[in-house]
Parts: sequence; structure tokens; C-alpha cells
Amino acid sequence: MTTSTAEDGIMELGLTTFAERHAVGDRPAPTAGERLRQVVEEAVATERAGLDVYGVGEHHREDFAASAPEVVLGAIAARTERIRLTSAVSVLSSDDPVRLYERFATLDGLSGGRAELMAGRGSFTESFPLFGYDLADYDNLFAEKLALLLRLREDEPVTWSGAFRAPLRDTIVYPRADRRLPVWIAVGGSPESVARAGLLGLPLAIAIIGGQPARFRPLVDLYHRALEQGGHERQPIAVHAHGYLADTDEQAVADFYEPYAAAMSGLGRERGWGPMTPAQFEALRSPDGSLFVGAPDRVAEKIAAVRDTLELDRFMLHPSVGTLPHDKVLHAIDLLGEKVAPQIR
Repeated sequence: MTTSTAEDGIMELGLTTFAERHAVGDRPAPTAGERLRQVVEEAVATERAGLDVYGVGEHHREDFAASAPEVVLGAIAARTERIRLTSAVSVLSSDDPVRLYERFATLDGLSGGRAELMAGRGSFTESFPLFGYDLADYDNLFAEKLALLLRLREDEPVTWSGAFRAPLRDTIVYPRADRRLPVWIAVGGSPESVARAGLLGLPLAIAIIGGQPARFRPLVDLYHRALEQGGHERQPIAVHAHGYLADTDEQAVADFYEPYAAAMSGLGRERGWGPMTPAQFEALRSPDGSLFVGAPDRVAEKIAAVRDTLELDRFMLHPSVGTLPHDKVLHAIDLLGEKVAPQIR
């Protein structure tokens, strides 16, 4: 049986956030508490708009407020009834699979079976020294911890030993989720990670934050081959991408460019990239680019094209790359639900 979460072949739509808290121009960064409360309200608005999923990512930096996604998702669970709640992502390499399973099983119980865990290696490295891990073990940490996490979600005692945590002997971790907890693999473009997801029969989430989405088609083909090689049926594929909606294309650009450019230029300084320019922004916003910014019709057309190219089951828009005014994000969520979703569905 497929583990797809989409119903009747209809692609799911939702949002993700890292609870970013950047200063933009003369607008100061919100405090961590302010930003987290905004995130809860934005998730409530996502359900109210009729969308399907809301994701919170894990980061351990001053400019992101969500170092504990499960806590944020628990607050959202108390304010919602239907929407699926996922990490986006959980940095499995620097976490303990036992505690991670316990936290998400708890969230699943609180939310009535709406929790999902999206496991990834993380795009930042701050969590490794923070929790006492060596970056030289980057790949081995993820592989070992993923194997243990997948064992823990089975309803049977686990006997296990590895290099990075204490062994387990005939252990069942509590509380148990009332179902097999969904675990996705999140990737940024590594063929090895894509193949691993397929061989294990796990759903795949692709982060597309630059370039052209069509270039990920070979990775989707690789994933399908790995699923077949592993003896698994088709599994769902999701995309996480930056974007924003307003009533007009011009308003969307006016709202989004400065916060986005500030955030991406800051990241660029850390990673040796040049600053974001208007020309680069427009290239990313073009029909073939990775940025989903504009009026609803433009964004819907672009999402539909990527859906068809990559055979998507879920699309998750990430508007908070740079910290936008809260009321503008709420309006963008309304537009995604009221104007884009009917066209996509």
C-alpha cells in the first residue's frame, strides 16, 4: 500500500517556516517569542484557508526562533483540528532517535494522528558542536540514526547497537503512536540521499531554493528507480520552495524583494556567495526559476508546472525567508487557499 498523504490524487498544498526573525531596513527583528506566536497564528490561518499541511524547521541560530519544532507544532495542534503537522526538517544527525520518536509520538497523540517527521541532515552545521558531534561523521551519523529511528517506529522490541549512542536491548520506546509514524527524507539535491530514500521506501521532500526546478527531474527518476530496486510501491514526493503572494505581481515584488534579498545576502556572506541583485531575483521569479512570487494566477501556473514536471504529491511554500510583516503573510496564506488551491485542484 502506498503511504501517499494526498487524497484522490489531488496534490496537497501547505506552508513551511523556520520562524525567521531578520531585521529589514529600519524595521527591527521581532523577538523570538513574538515570532513564535506569529507562527502559530500563521498555521491557524493555513488551516482556515483550507490548506493541507504546515511545517516548522529546526535551526539553532539567533536569526531563527524554532530550535524545537515539536513544541511549536504542539501549540499549533491545540489550535487546529485538521491540518497535518510536520517538521521541515528535524536535524536527525545531531539528535537522538529515541527522543525524536518520543516527541513526535507525543505530538501525534495530541493532534489526533496528524504528526509527520521530516528527517534531514540540515543546511547549517551549528547543531553539531552544540550537541557534541564531529562534522567529520556527518554522513555516518545520519545513516545510523535513520536506521534506528525506522526500527523504533515498529511495534516490537528493539535490540540495537551503534557508534553514536548507548545500545538498546529488547526496548520499546513510549509513548507509542497509534499508527506507524510517517517519516519523510528531506534532501537538497544529493543523489545519494535521494537513492537512500527510495531504497528504504520512504517519502521524499526536495528543497528547491535556487536554479531551475526542472533540473531536479533526474533526481526524481533516480528515486523511482531506487524504489523499484528496493521492492517498494510509489511513495509521495514533496517540494519545499521559497515564495510569496500578493494581489498583484507588482505588490508581491514590492513586499518580498527587500526582506528576501537581505536574508539571502546575509546567507551569501556566510557561504561565499555574492549579494542578491534585482536581476538575479527576476531570473529566479521567471517561469523556469525557483522563486514562486507574484499574483495568484502566476503562482498557480508555476506550481502546476512544477507539479507536472516532478510528479508531486505535495507543494510547500516558504514565504518567511526574510521576515515579512505578519499581516502580509496572513494575506498571502489567504490567497494561496482562496485563489491558488482551486486552480491546482
